[in-house]
Amino acid sequence: MKATYHKHILHFKRASGTSRGILKTKETWYIVIEDGTKKGIGECGILRGLSYDDRPDYEEHLRWTCANISKGPKILWEALKEFPSIQFGVEMAFLSLQSLDPFVLFPSKFTNHTDAIAINGLVWMGDEIFMRDQIEEKLEAGFDCIKMKIGAIDLEKEMALLQMIRKHYDASKITLRVDANGGFAFAKAKEVLQQLATLDIHSIEQPIAVGNWEQMKELCAETPIPIALDEELIGITDIPKKRAVLQTIQPQYIILKPSFIGGFQGSEEWIDQAEALNIGWWITSALESNIGLNAIAQWTYELHPKGPQGLGTGSLFTNNIPSPLEVKEGALHYNNQLDWDFNTDTLCL
Repeated sequence: MKATYHKHILHFKRASGTSRGILKTKETWYIVIEDGTKKGIGECGILRGLSYDDRPDYEEHLRWTCANISKGPKILWEALKEFPSIQFGVEMAFLSLQSLDPFVLFPSKFTNHTDAIAINGLVWMGDEIFMRDQIEEKLEAGFDCIKMKIGAIDLEKEMALLQMIRKHYDASKITLRVDANGGFAFAKAKEVLQQLATLDIHSIEQPIAVGNWEQMKELCAETPIPIALDEELIGITDIPKKRAVLQTIQPQYIILKPSFIGGFQGSEEWIDQAEALNIGWWITSALESNIGLNAIAQWTYELHPKGPQGLGTGSLFTNNIPSPLEVKEGALHYNNQLDWDFNTDTLCL
């Protein structure tokens, strides 16, 4: 058995705005395991500036992982706790290696193309016209759940965009989620929550910055709309601390991004703790290429999640890996009549 790693720079079709700036490219890495004639492919999806494992020695640990691939997924997962995206890439690659089809990790009605996964339509930050255009595109495309990032333009304009949707579609027709990416101060967050409540907002992700457990606890206890923890989960790698953050804050939801929190195993640890406390959850991709998105989608389907998931990022890039994944009528499909085209010799560096 041998393993190699390969870098791929994904290029956005259009520069995408976040609370941390404008994204034009996205770095990702693939681990490829070969064992005789069998091959397994995994993606280590790092997001610079946000991932817990955004460290200068990241590639050094990829190299170590490949050199020690014979240790197997369990030992490597434990050894890589400081590198959740590599943990995920290793999990994915071994599942791929063990599968009859290296791209079908969890055979199901989803991979048979007889069922699909409901997803939200993501509206990126930008100027008012750009955001309005995106909203209209998502509605025309058949999405019944819209997620809008807030904090880029002034709040009045963002509220006006949400009001525009509510003017034409009540909450029984369109579900609205917002993501603040920790962008509000505590006092301001309280005001924003009250304003959002008038618009029947489903939930707000991470209204204040991470690490402020007592303030977040107070917000979650008093909020007129549900609060979902997102970035708050990043960097918490042991089960007792996962339990502690949820018991302390008592959020209404948590959002799971496998590349950020230790792959399937790390995510399932969070799910177990959340469900024990009657906290809801959903799954979101983290700008992986179609390799990682595919694995997340197949695993998500097996969990029988409630409501739309955040798995609509596959069409963002000009040079994504060609795949059977398709978004139609607000759902992610695996069209098994289409082929994969993964070739490490043609990756963009």
